[in-house]
Amino acid sequence: MHGPAVVTWLVAALSVGAAALCTVRIRAGAGRGCTGAAGDPAGRESDTAEALMALGMAGMALLPGPVWGWLFTVLAGAMLLGVLGRAGAAGPRAHRLHHGIGALAMAYTALAMPPGAGHGHAHHLAAGAPPVTGALLVYFGAYSLWGGSRLLSAPAGGGPVAVAGAAAGSGPAVLAGGLGRACRVAMGIGMFAMLLTM
Repeated sequence: MHGPAVVTWLVAALSVGAAALCTVRIRAGAGRGCTGAAGDPAGRESDTAEALMALGMAGMALLPGPVWGWLFTVLAGAMLLGVLGRAGAAGPRAHRLHHGIGALAMAYTALAMPPGAGHGHAHHLAAGAPPVTGALLVYFGAYSLWGGSRLLSAPAGGGPVAVAGAAAGSGPAVLAGGLGRACRVAMGIGMFAMLLTM
């Protein structure tokens, strides 16, 4: 990732933190995903995709290179095929679509910013395609604002403050809902920051 070193390390730290939260949710069986049922397969799928994407984003920030682009292209294909090929509730399909867009955005960023960007021909690649970069910035900026506003306006029983306050005694339920949304918002902010460096 190109740009100030502090931004690179902040994005990496944010991504590792998001991956850790998702991993804890998976291990606790609290993945509610979109259906609201604790431990449901859609929730585990969503948490697993977010953990993989977060770890990939951290790796991409610290060790940029085109190999990440191909890995994220495969993940994007799997998510988008899941949107097209599986019937079911709108919530899981919307999550797969969001993850597919996120994986495509990371593939685009990785392929547009290979190591050595700024030298010769690679400088041209580092700029990316301004319309694509702009559209992705709008998407992830809007998603982060929308997701953040949902966290702030959550009912008292499900908001992040209530989740933190209940941590001592409610077990896996603490890890549901609000933290899942917080993971997605963190990933959206991280993607927005990466796109800004292009």
